Amino acid sequence: MFTTTGSRGLYKAPLSKGLLLVLNGLTVMLTLLPQYQELFVYNLQAVTHQHQVWRLLCGRLVCLDVKDSFCSSLLIYNFRIFERRFGTRKFASFLLGTWCLSALMDFLLAQAFQFLFDYEVEELPAGLLAPVFSLFVPFYLSIPRMPVTQVLGHIHITNKSLVYIVGLQLLTSSPFMWLLALSGLISGGLYHSNVLRLQKLLFIPSWVSRIGRYILEPLFSSSQPSSETPLGMGATLDIQRQQRMDLLDQQLLLAQYNEARRNTRQQPQPGLLQWTRLFPSLRHRGQNRPPMQPRPQAQTQPSTQPPLLDNSPVAEEQVGVHMCVPILFHISYDLHDSESLYTGRPLTDRPKLVARLVEMGFSRTDALEALRASNNDINMATNFLLQH
Repeated sequence: MFTTTGSRGLYKAPLSKGLLLVLNGLTVMLTLLPQYQELFVYNLQAVTHQHQVWRLLCGRLVCLDVKDSFCSSLLIYNFRIFERRFGTRKFASFLLGTWCLSALMDFLLAQAFQFLFDYEVEELPAGLLAPVFSLFVPFYLSIPRMPVTQVLGHIHITNKSLVYIVGLQLLTSSPFMWLLALSGLISGGLYHSNVLRLQKLLFIPSWVSRIGRYILEPLFSSSQPSSETPLGMGATLDIQRQQRMDLLDQQLLLAQYNEARRNTRQQPQPGLLQWTRLFPSLRHRGQNRPPMQPRPQAQTQPSTQPPLLDNSPVAEEQVGVHMCVPILFHISYDLHDSESLYTGRPLTDRPKLVARLVEMGFSRTDALEALRASNNDINMATNFLLQH
């Protein structure tokens, strides 16, 4: 949805789909039946003083605020890429581990806040919020940042910016949401770094995974998208991870190449060919040209070497030495047209290229100048003529 790290939809993400359907369905039901909302209030005082431990389960799963439910659903949908990359069992183990750790962190942070500011925190926002915030830890560490565009020339918009904006919106939705966010980030960092072997202590057993695979997965499985190629969906987890990382590397290299190309266009380096300096625009072409002065012919001594043909490689090399101009070639490869690259055409093909440019509507003089400057590269010549 926000990042270009996977196919659209919930294919290969049954747990994410189940969380979205079940939790949002319960939120809608509680909105229509407000008399039952008291059972799902995340009340810390009721847990500690009245020993209502069941509120830890009910109050930390279902959102009572529709806005919190909407923002957390957007984040869960985007974080489905971790379920595809690591598998449903590891993704469920991460959510379970961070859910348990964040429950402890909520009480510790509430007690610390009361000790520092002498204010007792009674209620916290309800819902699966702390585990959602904990997913920002692997999202920040595992997903590469690729620039998409710039705002005002200085602010970079990346493929991860909208995700952080949604997280910021969720953070500012309630007064004590920052406590849940801090609890989730600490829990995600501890579980992701495997401190005290937490990944060996808090995980989904294999027998539970098998039961969910045969009972729950058929209910929440999604069909494969037919409008796109299933990239990163290998037969095993190792193949899936390798394909996904290869795709991310290709996207990162493409983004770096596009950024370098934009910087080159904005700040031309010295020594590169300046089209506008060598050739004026078409409306001013032919004006203010100095008159041609006859050049005195230098006295040449008879050479003992045999004459070279015009089309011989040695003659072209000698001509290229005297007419060499440093040119930056922006070569565009067209995968659907194997004959789109005309680099280094011999001089005998120039009339054909001139004829093609003339058929496009350019004058013969402009076509000759563009082909001479582009070393008979018809793509570069066409781009130059269209830009000028």
